Amino acid sequence: MLPPQAETTGSPVIPADRRTRDRVLRLLLERGTATAAELGEALRLSPAAIRKHLDALLTEGDVVTRQRPVRAGRGRGRPAKVFTLTDAARLRCGRHTYDNMATAALRWIATHGGEGAVDAFATEQVASLESRCRDAMEGAGDDPIARAEALADALTAEGYAANASTIATGGQLCQHHCPVAHVAAEFPELCEAETAVISRLIGTHVQRLATIAHGDGVCTTHIPAQHGNRQEL
Repeated sequence: MLPPQAETTGSPVIPADRRTRDRVLRLLLERGTATAAELGEALRLSPAAIRKHLDALLTEGDVVTRQRPVRAGRGRGRPAKVFTLTDAARLRCGRHTYDNMATAALRWIATHGGEGAVDAFATEQVASLESRCRDAMEGAGDDPIARAEALADALTAEGYAANASTIATGGQLCQHHCPVAHVAAEFPELCEAETAVISRLIGTHVQRLATIAHGDGVCTTHIPAQHGNRQEL
């Protein structure tokens, strides 16, 4: 049996602490509720260590506490305090489970589907997004910058939190949310297929400068200036 994990003392959240807290969240997702002692025993953490991680999760809004009902016949003992996930944490943990499944599926496709199978899958997945955005952009005109602004509105409606702006070298489309970021980190074909869609919808060559999947804060796409065809957004 492994010894209990010793409590660490630094105030910054180090990667090891984050991984341990993710394990706590996954265990609560499986069990529904658990006491600090139960969590510490299952994860082989000392009482001090599990308290530290639970206090941090309470502060971050990932867990809440409540009293475990006392079963009949067990006396008048004080009800045990149990921890459970908040709705937001439950949703996030569930989404990570889906991401893991999607990643595993793409690995299978890459292994058994042959060369180009992941590319074909990614292209098919973004086809419906392209169709919806194209419909939403009807009437945007031919100017690439104006179309980028219309595309940003369409992508925002799809949950991408996008905006477009003009810069010295043309235009810029920014997406502040990516629903497939965890999967695309391993399979950049998803980002490449999306970039191709952006290019077709705007009507000109574009260049992806940054992606959330690769650790950047925002997905940023550059739209080169069209000579004699600039407008302010």
